[in-house]
Amino acid sequence: MFRANTATDPRFMKNRLVPTALIALTVFGHGCSKNEITTYRVPKEATPPQAGTTTGGQPTAADAPGTPSAAPGATPGMADTAVTTASGAALVWTAPPHWTAKPAGSMRKGSYAIKGDGGEADLAITAFPGDVGGDLANLNRWRGQIQLPPVAQAEFEAATQHLDRNGLHITVVDAVGTGADAKRILGAMIPYSGATWFFKLMGPDALVAKEKTAFLALLDTIKPAAPAK
Repeated sequence: MFRANTATDPRFMKNRLVPTALIALTVFGHGCSKNEITTYRVPKEATPPQAGTTTGGQPTAADAPGTPSAAPGATPGMADTAVTTASGAALVWTAPPHWTAKPAGSMRKGSYAIKGDGGEADLAITAFPGDVGGDLANLNRWRGQIQLPPVAQAEFEAATQHLDRNGLHITVVDAVGTGADAKRILGAMIPYSGATWFFKLMGPDALVAKEKTAFLALLDTIKPAAPAK
């Protein structure tokens, strides 16, 4: 009797290949599933705050334009934008004695709390490379923070004043919001050594108005830091 060779007969070889193919498909399927479940995102860790000082000095990693506590102000849609901060030559200043120094944080060169009958105001000191869009854009970002409309270039001079102190040119802003709980901003923009420094005092209208003399006195003290020895 003739017997088929199971090693070479196509009828038997076809039956033997089926389990092998199923095994291969099973292994491949598990491999795909493994790749899919190992793809994930790791949330970014927050930068820990850094301590501030009563006078300015060595710059830290500098509130960016576009964030709620930023200098010069908040710009819609920029809250998640990475910002390069100034790290070159520094300015120094002397704060009024009744202002309380706060931790500067990762974006500020200095930070102060001013308490009064109307609540509490915040002074933020920051610095960024270049002109950060120009003085008009910076003024309008500050105005937007207290719900004021932007001004045109022709209105810029009427909305600001200029001081020259210790070799520095300072553009000063005094803007008052509207409404029963109106906020006020006293701000200063100072170009220095390829960067722009921002001193922004923001809080309840009455409290910030009361602190205007102290704010202007602070501006009188701002000067370039002495070279490191």
